[in-house]
Amino acid sequence: MKKDKQQEIPQGLSSFLIQKEPYYLPQGKEIELCETAYHFRLPVLLKGPTGCGKTRFMEYMAWRLNRPLFTVSCHDDLSTSDLVGRFLIKAGETVWMDGPLTMAVKHGGICYLDEIVEARKDTTVVIHPLADDRRQLPIEKLGQILHAPDSFMLAISYNPGYQSVLKDLKPSTRQRFVAIDFRYPDQDHEMEIVTHEAHIDRELAESLVRLGRMTRNLKDQGLQEGASTRLLIHAGKLIGSGIDPLLACESAVCQPLTDDQEILDGLKEMIRAVF
Repeated sequence: MKKDKQQEIPQGLSSFLIQKEPYYLPQGKEIELCETAYHFRLPVLLKGPTGCGKTRFMEYMAWRLNRPLFTVSCHDDLSTSDLVGRFLIKAGETVWMDGPLTMAVKHGGICYLDEIVEARKDTTVVIHPLADDRRQLPIEKLGQILHAPDSFMLAISYNPGYQSVLKDLKPSTRQRFVAIDFRYPDQDHEMEIVTHEAHIDRELAESLVRLGRMTRNLKDQGLQEGASTRLLIHAGKLIGSGIDPLLACESAVCQPLTDDQEILDGLKEMIRAVF
């Protein structure tokens, strides 16, 4: 597909451009949905478990649309200034430094707020005027209001599996977005992804995927989440480098999932059954 060339990208932002096409295997119509939302200037919300490909999808879309990508990993201490910008002292002078959200708005890029529910509620409010018909970013410290160009896109993500009363998106936030639901790939797709990303043969990928699906059956039965596709890729890389499969799976799959010794013992039995 010919990439979008609608707005020239300043040379200083070249580091935010995805130069090489990221590997992404579509699971459904998510590419068409996101691309259509972009052309209608609609923000998108990616919902899905950890390690299922949400971030890779946004990297692929940034490459496909030829827009710089500004990714922010949200956390409890994320402030509005972290997103919008702040005054800094440089060489004895006070200078303004744009935050990633401001840079994305100014240069028509994509701002991706990963795990948005981890950010403070007073911080996420700043995206509201950007996520509706106004498409504005107020910068109170400068007394300015930026108007987002057509090429700007706002994207956020979160994992509904970790949802709680204290960490949930307000209806006033989530109803501004087009939501795209992500799940772990079906078995054939996941085998293809693990084969490609870990650079291993299909037989080994099949064993890893089978292990991953076994752990996912334990969700809410001692595990908050089963093994993600990401963890299976990690295990595949270790095995492909010569690490014993039992040790590789224990280190890359079991240990990241839980610290409970009883559950760990059960997971180790699964590994032995598979390998």
